[in-house]
Amino acid sequence: MAKETVKPPEFRVPFRDVDMNGEMFRSAYVSRAEEAVTDFWRRRKALKGDPFFAVCKVTCSFHKPLKLGDLVRMEVGVSKIGGKTAGFLVRMTRGAEAVAEAEVVWAACDPEDREPVALPEELRDWLYQFLD
Repeated sequence: MAKETVKPPEFRVPFRDVDMNGEMFRSAYVSRAEEAVTDFWRRRKALKGDPFFAVCKVTCSFHKPLKLGDLVRMEVGVSKIGGKTAGFLVRMTRGAEAVAEAEVVWAACDPEDREPVALPEELRDWLYQFLD
């Protein structure tokens, strides 16, 4: 299956996201990564029977600090596909420079009782085209 190409999301570091040293708050990296994963899901139309998803794990590695006004590009790929979870790797760059990588893991849950459920096969097939 051919990989789909989509323009990666970008953002400019706003004043509200920087500390008194002019560097972006670490929590803002996580918020931006979650926004990028949500944007990634807009590529796929929701289907009847899709599970509810809950974030079950977030990790972030910081390489270079972002500063007020920096233009940041984010690329999202699928890092892993489990039986009940899917992991998404969000790479953040400033120009050609890597600044951070965040992994956001979503767990598939029953929409009513929020108990873990298996990822539907059709959904797994769709995710495989983005596997890094």
